[in-house]
Parts: sequence; structure tokens; C-alpha cells
Amino acid sequence: MSSSKVEVGVSIECSPNGPYIVRNLEDLQDSKGDHISTRTVTALCRCGGSRNKPFCDGTHSKNGFSGEKLTDGSLNKREDYLGKSVTIHDNRGICSHAGFCTDNLSSVFRLKSEPWIDPDGAEVDEIVNTIRKCPSGALSYSIDGVEYGDQDRDPMIMVSKDGPYYITGGIELKDESMGEGASKDRYALCRCGGSKNKPFCDGTHWYIKV
Repeated sequence: MSSSKVEVGVSIECSPNGPYIVRNLEDLQDSKGDHISTRTVTALCRCGGSRNKPFCDGTHSKNGFSGEKLTDGSLNKREDYLGKSVTIHDNRGICSHAGFCTDNLSSVFRLKSEPWIDPDGAEVDEIVNTIRKCPSGALSYSIDGVEYGDQDRDPMIMVSKDGPYYITGGIELKDESMGEGASKDRYALCRCGGSKNKPFCDGTHWYIKV
């Protein structure tokens, strides 16, 4: 659900082979929750090379950064995991691999197991609380045939520590296709420059250490 602030024009645009152009954002935070000052139009680095992170300093024009999406899109499909009380929806193609689900509820979100999601592996409240923390919007859930995913929050961008930008509050991402079943309230944008699924984070920052 979009908040009232979104209606006045909070938006993100991916400039060609350049930064994210963010308009009308009031709430930009670092990983500790401290406020970072913004302007009416703020340019945020997405090449990973700026010496003034999170802001763009023009390095993208020197380091050969490309905003091209390299994935073939084969993983961009939603799978449904039906349980007795809750159905969990998951799109691996837009997962940022933050580990919020596997770290916090391993009885449901099970690494190296097939199927990797067991919707009956914990109480419904535990599952719901974990899914609501998913920063990429890859996870959502349905109860009694009603799907839940988006939340009612004010627009905010959080600059995660050595990771992506976490977007919440339904900020419009202009001219970009969201994944199948993706949340419009929350998503994770690459800021290391290495994701194959640009502009979305695919976890590459874990490996290139930018």
C-alpha cells in the first residue's frame, strides 16, 4: 500500500550507466538509522566506485560502469508453497540473498533442502513476521486466499552496510520492470555495480567486496 507522501512524487530513476536519480525523498538513512541529508534531487552511486558514498561523484564515467541487465530472466518466476495455514510465495529471481529468512527462521527457510521452504515448519505469526522483514520483496504470503505483501510505510531509503539500498514505502521505480509477484512497497537496489540483475541486488556484493 502506498503512503500519502508517495503521491507528491517520491521516485527513483536509473540514469543510463549512471547513478540513481532520487526525487523528493526526505528520509535517507545509514545502516545505523542515522539521517543523511538529501536534496530535492539526489544522485546516489550505483557503480560502487564513488569516494563520496552514498552519493555519486562521477566515477561511473571513468570506471566503465554499465547498467545493463545480464540475467536471462529464467529465475524470474514465482513459486507457491502451500501449507495448512499459510501459503508462502517466493521469487528467487529478485532475491538479494540478505539471509533475513534463513537466519531468523531456518525451520521454514531451509538452506540446501528441497523444497527449500516448509510452510508448516513454524507458527504462522513467526512466518509472517519473518516475511515482513524480507528487504527485496521476493517473499510474500497468503492466508485464506488473501495475499499480503506490501505494508503501509512512509518512503525511506536505507544504505545498508556493504550491501544494497533497501527501499521501503512504495517509492516509484521509474521505467523498470518488477519481478513476478514482487512487492512494490519494498525492494533492494544494487550499489556495488556488480549485480547481473540491475538495478536490483542479486547478492554479488558478498563476493566482490565493494
